[in-house]
Amino acid sequence: MPLTIATWNVNSLKARAAHVARFLEARAPDALLLQEVKGETLAAEFPGYESAATLQKAYNGVAVLARVPFTVVRARLDADDPQARYLEVALSTGERLINIYAPNGNPVGSEKFTYKLAWLKRLYHRVQHLREARVPFLIAGDFNIIPQDADCYDPRAWVGDALFQPESRAAYRALLHLGLTDALRARTPGGPGPYTFWSYRGGAWGANKGIRIDHALLAPALADRLVSCEVDAGPRGWDTPSDHTPLIVEIET
Repeated sequence: MPLTIATWNVNSLKARAAHVARFLEARAPDALLLQEVKGETLAAEFPGYESAATLQKAYNGVAVLARVPFTVVRARLDADDPQARYLEVALSTGERLINIYAPNGNPVGSEKFTYKLAWLKRLYHRVQHLREARVPFLIAGDFNIIPQDADCYDPRAWVGDALFQPESRAAYRALLHLGLTDALRARTPGGPGPYTFWSYRGGAWGANKGIRIDHALLAPALADRLVSCEVDAGPRGWDTPSDHTPLIVEIET
């Protein structure tokens, strides 16, 4: 059986604990990486899954739920990271999972955009270190980057947004240039879509006006074992959904 790893920005675990439980029952991933958990404690326990989290009052927050035993390697990107945006764990099966919730960065030209680019640069250095050490890792989560025009329903609508800026997209390409593989594009080349995020505003979900900002990047050792990668759009259509939907990766064991 392949190792199944999912990533999902739930936009408040407290508000969507039932959604997570429903997803776990339906898809039974071996590991689920959650972003934007929000709050200083995990809002729920999920039978059969161990958990670890880096949390922050009211904002951000990342968590790992796994049926496979694991140990926490890093609970922060580095000492300069005051926000709960990074969690790195080692599975007992040998794989390293890195869960990220990258800064949004809006508005462009503000300190928030400067912080976004600096955070992505520090992330690059961490990933570079792992590549040099030949660690078999997957880095997944909400990158808050639209990598290409094909990852957006209408590029003109996002020209002024931090997610679409040349600097943000260059940071994403820099990770790929370290030898990482974009799991979804490896299995679904081209576009437009599929998307992982649809705004709550303007009927975006019904009109499929989405963007792809949730990604899974694989180090070569795992890219060679990639079986499949898909967007599960179903949860976006549930009652009171997150504005994101899960991305699911299968890796041969």
